[in-house]
Amino acid sequence: MSQRWSPSVTVAAIIEHEGRYLLVEEETPEGLRLNNPAGHLDPGESPEQGVVREALEETARVFVPEALVGVYLSRFRRPASGEDVTYLRFAYAGTVGDPDPALGLDEGIVRTLWMTLDELRASRAQHRSGLVLRCIEDHAAGRRFPLDLVHADPTLVAPEIKGG
Repeated sequence: MSQRWSPSVTVAAIIEHEGRYLLVEEETPEGLRLNNPAGHLDPGESPEQGVVREALEETARVFVPEALVGVYLSRFRRPASGEDVTYLRFAYAGTVGDPDPALGLDEGIVRTLWMTLDELRASRAQHRSGLVLRCIEDHAAGRRFPLDLVHADPTLVAPEIKGG
């Protein structure tokens, strides 16, 4: 039996305050890039839990999800290494408080910054992927879905045991 394909599941925080969006500048194999506070879903956590964790790790700010902006599929190919990954991204809109000075930014995160939609549109070449702007454009257009649209079954924490 061949191995089953599956996408890499990621979560992203879309945070807007007074017309500016919170981004991270991060080190990547392609150089410094701008991204939404985002990362991979960990085993045993819901997408909502994952986005709270990732936002805290990357911005040192507590993120409070308020709505789901969208679910996105994208594919990334890195010719130098042959890496070819499909991402399934859950983007959440929400708010953050002030940064916690006791917390540092995650490894690889150089800084956080606030940018307007026009500044984001003008900086596309520096975005980690096309999803950075797409998620923000959807947010700016008012796309919001209830948090309970994504159901995290209790089996995430206590897996169901199937009989043989």
